[in-house]
Amino acid sequence: MNALPLSHPRYTVEEYFELEKESDIRYEFYSGEVFAMAGTTVTHNLLVDRVKDLLKAFFRPKGCNVFSENIKVEVIRGLYYPYPDVIVACHPFDLRGTNLMVRQPRILVEVLSASTAEKDRGFKWRQYRKLPSLWYYVLVDQYAAVVELFSRREETDEWINTVYEHWDDRIEFSRLGFGMTLGEIYEGIDLSQESEEMSPPE
Repeated sequence: MNALPLSHPRYTVEEYFELEKESDIRYEFYSGEVFAMAGTTVTHNLLVDRVKDLLKAFFRPKGCNVFSENIKVEVIRGLYYPYPDVIVACHPFDLRGTNLMVRQPRILVEVLSASTAEKDRGFKWRQYRKLPSLWYYVLVDQYAAVVELFSRREETDEWINTVYEHWDDRIEFSRLGFGMTLGEIYEGIDLSQESEEMSPPE
């Protein structure tokens, strides 16, 4: 999801929390800067819902919860609070109904757009991988049926990057006993319009 900078000199994290409390708009926070969350495309929304539904069907019965877009993550306390597109959280603290954020996510998902892809692969990924609880980071392309999965090696800070491009490819979250195919994510979602918008003029 896109984020637009808010005109203000600097915010403390306390001012940021107060801003969110008083506003209907969601804001991301990084090192004193606050960014208003912008709207998304229909395709982006459909892909977020599809991934959320696939994860929810498996993880909810196991005592975890799956959130999308409206719950922020405390990536670095007092420094970085983004809104990932989809979050899987299993820690009891993160499941309390009064929470405003997740602190120990297991899976984070971002659906890529033309304006966010570089940030999602670069800055956000460098920050997300600092979360000790995080085992999987998923990037879902909204212009082509392509998914990237970053998997943390057990008991290490090493990550494996796997790219899935074929309809029958199974995206495995082996540490959690879960998998889903590329086709399950993209079935019935028309990417042609977005692909045409991304094509350079002739």
